[in-house]
Amino acid sequence: MSLEFLLTSLVVVLLPGTGVIYTLAIGLGRGFRASVAAAFGCTLGILPAAVASIIGLAALLHTSAMAFQIIKYLGVAYLFYMAWKILNDKSVMQVTENKEKSGFYRIAMTGTLLNILNPKLSLFFLAFLPQFIAQNSANATASLVWLAVIFMAMTFIVFVIYGACAAYARDYVIQRPSVMNWIKRCFAGTFGFLGAKLAFSN
Repeated sequence: MSLEFLLTSLVVVLLPGTGVIYTLAIGLGRGFRASVAAAFGCTLGILPAAVASIIGLAALLHTSAMAFQIIKYLGVAYLFYMAWKILNDKSVMQVTENKEKSGFYRIAMTGTLLNILNPKLSLFFLAFLPQFIAQNSANATASLVWLAVIFMAMTFIVFVIYGACAAYARDYVIQRPSVMNWIKRCFAGTFGFLGAKLAFSN
């Protein structure tokens, strides 16, 4: 594992995407423990894409326009659904101490679906991971698995930090309900923008 891989992975993980936005939203609305569940779900959602790239299914998405389009529009629909839900479902970003495990399961499941329904993730792994495998590697599959695990671990750690920062800001938000309303609109708008962006991707 090279320093180049670690630095590149860190830059990719730090970039705001659907997982980051979702984790921040949950951290603001539900607190740190809930944001950890969101981070775990988003990280778990990377697993299918990593496995697909390792066994070659991502190549199918790259060559089959139909397969890519089906998954893409499922992802678009889910992002638009998340935008609608943030605006209309008061429980999504309600500032409460939600200690119910079932609530955490639901949060993690939503985060998982956000990444599973992103076809670009598998294409990213297909293009990203092989760059860091030596041509004379004795066991390329094992190396790919190890790199994917490291990437997922980095994702989880960074997302937990994002969630902690959002949870830290909750006291400010609790005292200013109007701020939370604007934040909800911003998050909903971001999900809508990401959905539109995905819809027009090739």
